[in-house]
Amino acid sequence: MVANIYIDGFNLYYGAVKGTPWKWLNVECLCRRLLPRDTLNRIRYFTARITARPEDPRAPQRQQTYLRALQTIPILTVHEGYFLATPVRMPLVHPTRNRRTVEVIRTEEKGSDVNLATYLLLDVFEQDCETAVIISNDSDLLEPVRAVKRRFGMPVGIINPHPPRRRSRALLAEASFFKQIRAGALAACQFPQTLTDISGDFSCPSEWTHP
Repeated sequence: MVANIYIDGFNLYYGAVKGTPWKWLNVECLCRRLLPRDTLNRIRYFTARITARPEDPRAPQRQQTYLRALQTIPILTVHEGYFLATPVRMPLVHPTRNRRTVEVIRTEEKGSDVNLATYLLLDVFEQDCETAVIISNDSDLLEPVRAVKRRFGMPVGIINPHPPRRRSRALLAEASFFKQIRAGALAACQFPQTLTDISGDFSCPSEWTHP
């Protein structure tokens, strides 16, 4: 079947990639490995630009390099949301007589799940594919999945990037089919150490070394 893939970038990163040596992930390779019988029409990758933090000032540069790598995939497009940072007052775990709360900066990613749902529904409405596949474990996507299946009669598969014990049961129950991302697939689907685009050669961030 002709498939469109919708990737929740942060859900994939925090569910399967963070803390591993497999951050230089070629998502097209991963999708072809997990869906060998399907013809990939397009991949939509949803994310937001991160900002530097004192403990990791190079994080935005690494992200930019990775997005550059993704954009060497001809069938892939990147769709960006944004981060919202707001000061909020939160209760202390161990309050004292003089202090019960502390003011912190809460950072929230905005737009990715809405953007994913929007493009999913638009593509299905325009008959851009025969099956839709979502790489995410976010139960907020449950209603768009239901709409695609019930209103348009199109199958929707879920590829779970999180450990099996953290699967969204509601999302899985609605899925037409389900696959689990495993370490072996991540290891087998890394970009070459050096890539080339219209701006020239660039390499995997030095912090992301392969074993």
